[in-house]
Amino acid sequence: MSRTDAEILERDHVDDLDAILAMTNQDVDEALHLVQDHADAIFTWDYEKGARPPLTKLYEKAKHSMWNGETDLDWSIDVDQERLARESPMTMNGELLASLGIDLTGTSLASWDDEMWIQHSMETQNWSLSQFMHGEQGALICTAKIVETVPWIDAKYYASTQVMDEARHVEVFAKYLDTKLSGHYPVNTHLRMLLDDIINDSRWDMTYLGMQIMVEGLALAAFGMAYQVTPDPLLKQLLRYVMSDEARHVAFGVLSLKEYYEGLTDAELMDRQEFAFEAAVRMRDRFLQQEVWERMGVPVKEAITLFRQDDPEVKNQDPFQQLLFSKIVPNCKKLGLLDANDGWLRERFDSLGVSQFEDWVDTGEEYELLDEVAKDRDAAEVD
Repeated sequence: MSRTDAEILERDHVDDLDAILAMTNQDVDEALHLVQDHADAIFTWDYEKGARPPLTKLYEKAKHSMWNGETDLDWSIDVDQERLARESPMTMNGELLASLGIDLTGTSLASWDDEMWIQHSMETQNWSLSQFMHGEQGALICTAKIVETVPWIDAKYYASTQVMDEARHVEVFAKYLDTKLSGHYPVNTHLRMLLDDIINDSRWDMTYLGMQIMVEGLALAAFGMAYQVTPDPLLKQLLRYVMSDEARHVAFGVLSLKEYYEGLTDAELMDRQEFAFEAAVRMRDRFLQQEVWERMGVPVKEAITLFRQDDPEVKNQDPFQQLLFSKIVPNCKKLGLLDANDGWLRERFDSLGVSQFEDWVDTGEEYELLDEVAKDRDAAEVD
């Protein structure tokens, strides 16, 4: 029997804003964060390579597509964050918000001029890339755990390449934040809680599900949108290369779990469905960006309420947040999680307003199209 949504989320309703905002990072100055990892390290004495051809193919592609964050990105490019914020069509202002039907009258934002909105845009970028960086460290730790815990040698081989990928991602996001932008943010509490749960779970497939399918799937979609809107050529190149890696990482989860989940019972699948739903809600909640509003001196609940969609027909989601799930939903469908147990997870994704992505291409097929590193190398050879 499945748990109720309230039992899974530890709040009465998925959109209970007071309960969401009550979860805060109480130790923003901590440098080290300890999480208990209850998993067993598994050796396999079966070294036969190629028992799972899709994983072997993925491993070979990963070896070919490695890149160096120091030498393959042009760090000499000057990044004027304030100028980019002034020129960006994504930077909000009172006139733009009024055209969208958002009335600031009588709120803390009513007195904001263009300079305040430019500062908000810069803080939002600092916050977003900080959370990407923290998430990449979570992926680094989780993939090292997969190397330890997955029982197949082909999966261990590929996961070892992802450990290197994730180290590179943490490195380049940290360098971009340190040398090109104007500040860091601590890890968002909803993201940290999700990472803690993934690492804490003893089952190897839950590490895959939480990180490869959910966290990496959302990151792949978010990076794609960030790539489309940023005018900064350095960040564009960085994101292109990171997305190339991320597509392989999500494909790794799809290709590995599809085989394993076909042998699970309904009760075991329900456990995975509940975990996927909880992960989806936590990732959605972290995009409320309450830390930005706090730093800007704005009452968090007031600001978030202004920008939330309260029309039940749109499921309390804006189009940007919905698109973040465009990689997750089709991959969950391919794994059989969407419709197992009479469509339990489909109903929850319906409540989040994201089920419309179920027939989009899954990343198990898509990753070869996103190999930007190989494309650049081929172009360089032609030149």
